[in-house]
Amino acid sequence: MSSLNQSDVKIRFFAPADPLKPYVSTLYLTEVQSSDGKPISDYLHPEWANLRFITGDLPTGAIGDGPMEEAPHFFVAGPTSRATRFRATNMRSWGIGLLPGGWVKLVGASAEDYADKSTDGDSDPVFDKFASLHQTIYDDPAPAAEEAARINSFLLDLLKQAPEDNELVQQAHVILVDPELGTVQEMADRLGIGGRSLDRLSRKAFGFAPKLLLRRQRFLRSLAENMLNPEQNWISTIDPQYYDQAHFGRDFQRFMGMSASAYKALPHPFMNAAVHGRMAAAGAGMQVLHDPSSK
Repeated sequence: MSSLNQSDVKIRFFAPADPLKPYVSTLYLTEVQSSDGKPISDYLHPEWANLRFITGDLPTGAIGDGPMEEAPHFFVAGPTSRATRFRATNMRSWGIGLLPGGWVKLVGASAEDYADKSTDGDSDPVFDKFASLHQTIYDDPAPAAEEAARINSFLLDLLKQAPEDNELVQQAHVILVDPELGTVQEMADRLGIGGRSLDRLSRKAFGFAPKLLLRRQRFLRSLAENMLNPEQNWISTIDPQYYDQAHFGRDFQRFMGMSASAYKALPHPFMNAAVHGRMAAAGAGMQVLHDPSSK
């Protein structure tokens, strides 16, 4: 477990049980208590799917340029390729970071159907199996470590009922997080499959076409490096696969909906806490950079 406080925001990360590690990046508890009663805002970078179980004042948010809407108590966000704007005042939220292998094994629906979208897990039948987890977490108040243990136990029970692993998905994910991976063709070659097969696999399990996934990895490696080392300028932290800073700037606009300088000028009470806390707890500053083969 690792924790880091930033302003009125506290985020704590907990490791999933060992059998869950190929499927879940982290469990994380976000607690917000606005000292002046005003909403605290931030922009969440693109990531894999997340399940969030919320109590208190419900936050509002939007993926990309969509309208700001109040989140449900059981909030499901599919894999994203655009920033999520959000605001929270006083809330407590447990999150489960689902890796692509976890989406395939525990959810089963096509990830592309939920890409850059959110849904109410209580009303979407795809997530019926998770619906009772909200009650399991919150009905009997307990310390955070005990609540994390309850989530682990719940997910382990689901794992016993889940289908066999799709080994190709797990292999593709390990290849995807390799910073040396440069092209879609290289990814297909390393998997031993054709380009069309890779595209179908990528959309169903990861939510997006492989070319966009590689572009997102490159961008988030750069963003994570800068957030972990904020005293450095962008040119010092951009990934070696970028041709130049202008190339990086175009990706920044695509994924975050603003320029790098505009983002840098904003306060990031959630993301600063999350990146440093996740790095300490899981060895990767962002969920998309998490290696599913790590122990």
